[in-house]
Amino acid sequence: MLQVTAAALTSECKVFSHPASVDSIPTSGNKEDHVSMGMGAALKLRKIMENLKKVLAIELLCAVQGIDFLAPLKPGREARKAYQFVRSVSARVERDRSLSLDIERVCGLIEERKFSGILKS
Repeated sequence: MLQVTAAALTSECKVFSHPASVDSIPTSGNKEDHVSMGMGAALKLRKIMENLKKVLAIELLCAVQGIDFLAPLKPGREARKAYQFVRSVSARVERDRSLSLDIERVCGLIEERKFSGILKS
C-alpha cells in the first residue's frame, strides 16, 4: 500500500518542520541565548529530504503502474522517457509483492539526478 507509506512519510515531514528556534533554551538567568539552532534544523532538513525522495519515488511508481493500466493508450514523448527509465529498475506489478526494493531503486535514480539527464535529451 504505497499510498499509506507516502502519507506516513509526509506526516513525519510535518513533524520535522517544527521550527528549531522554538526549542532554544535561555541560559545564565535569561541573559544568554546564543545556542545555534542551525545544526538541529539542518539535521531535520536532511530527514525531510530523504522522506521527500521516497515520496517522489512512490509517486513515480504509481504513475508508471497507472500508465500500464491505461494501455493501449500511450503517454507523451517526455512522459514515455520517464516511464521507460522507471521501468528499467522496477518491473510492472503483476501480483502482490513487496515494493521496498523498487522504492529504493527509484530513489537511487532521483539521488543520482538521472531524470534531468533523460528529459533534456
